[in-house]
Amino acid sequence: MVGGATVEARGRPKLSIPGARSVSDPERNSEMRAVVLGGGGLTGRVTVRDLAEGGQFGEIVVADLDATLARAAASATGRASVRSQSVDVRDRTALATLLAGADVCVNAVQYTFNLEVMEACLAARVPYLDFGGLFHMTRRQLALDGRFREAGLLAIPGLGQVPGASNVLALAATADMPRVDSIVIRDGWCDLTRGGPEVTFTWSPSTFLDEMNLPAMVWEEGGYREYPPMSGAERYEFAPPVGLTTVYRTLHSEPATLPESLRAKGLRHCEWKEGGPGIDVLRILARIGLGSDKPVEVRGTSVVPREFLLALLKREKLLGYPPDVEVDDWEVLDMEIQGEGPEGATTRHALGRFPPKPAWGASATEYAVGVCGAIGAELMVRGAMNGHGVRPPELCVPPGPFREALGRRGIVTAISPPESPLPPFGPARN
Repeated sequence: MVGGATVEARGRPKLSIPGARSVSDPERNSEMRAVVLGGGGLTGRVTVRDLAEGGQFGEIVVADLDATLARAAASATGRASVRSQSVDVRDRTALATLLAGADVCVNAVQYTFNLEVMEACLAARVPYLDFGGLFHMTRRQLALDGRFREAGLLAIPGLGQVPGASNVLALAATADMPRVDSIVIRDGWCDLTRGGPEVTFTWSPSTFLDEMNLPAMVWEEGGYREYPPMSGAERYEFAPPVGLTTVYRTLHSEPATLPESLRAKGLRHCEWKEGGPGIDVLRILARIGLGSDKPVEVRGTSVVPREFLLALLKREKLLGYPPDVEVDDWEVLDMEIQGEGPEGATTRHALGRFPPKPAWGASATEYAVGVCGAIGAELMVRGAMNGHGVRPPELCVPPGPFREALGRRGIVTAISPPESPLPPFGPARN
């Protein structure tokens, strides 16, 4: 590996009112429609596959700028209820038309387009979730809270794996703590794949490059402080199979929302660190300018370095694992939480171990991000989320049902203590 109460929209049935049909009713399910934007991409295709297998929706629309990828993702489900459509999210009118009548929009496109998609969801009056905004975009999205509240809609920025599952676990772990002093979120990965490529991207290369280029934002004593990207190197022992790994500060979305969500508990420190095979390659690509949006002249032709790199990675088939390789990479999340528990000073660890999905050709990251989005969409249409407006995952996603849904998909989580640590490591199942 190189290396997100009742939902009510005006004009929609309120799922919790007396006499309303349960979404488990097959007739109601047949009427429900989900739109997955970027549904042909690395993570979006997993969301599509998981939603199709869940049977919650009568229609799933796989929408992508790349019509070929959209058709492939729809075809992989083997379901007639899943159809593909080409769309450019920059065309707000076309996007709002596509979204009209949908019960939920899962936005899996590049995070730089999150605001455009949210505007289209407001126009079409459709609930929304995405996989993250890399801190600064997330904070801009939160500014739309009033408009979504007025529309009676829920929008959840960052309901993928990290951010997403990380946020939900953080709040679950601190629920009975009267004071929370510090949350350090560490994410590590390893690759046990046999015969795989030396380098492959299992997440948006553009997002990775931004993480390597932009200052890391750390919450310290009531305010944010910038640190150089890839600073604060630390050797950390993750649960198997990741083990001892060097992690670094990078820009991420959890510190954008957790300090405010835990303000009443006095959170003084919150930061994100990540590391694993390939992260040094990413840093080199960023350092030599391949993440830049500033054009350079090459033999009289203006070339944007980032666009060139993305085109090259696509040509060399380095986006995701090759179809003839059985992926076997793993990711472990370990959030160290310090503060005061029911019995005094305490240190807790909120943990998650994320397997690949070889049968779908999905890496650990692709699988985790995609299924977290699918779980969120299902919980949203069931009326299991809290409130309206733009709300981070920790303030609206019910931890119990969310963790249970992760477990059914082979993703184990733990909050230790009081729970036991992660169970012994075992191979991924198809």
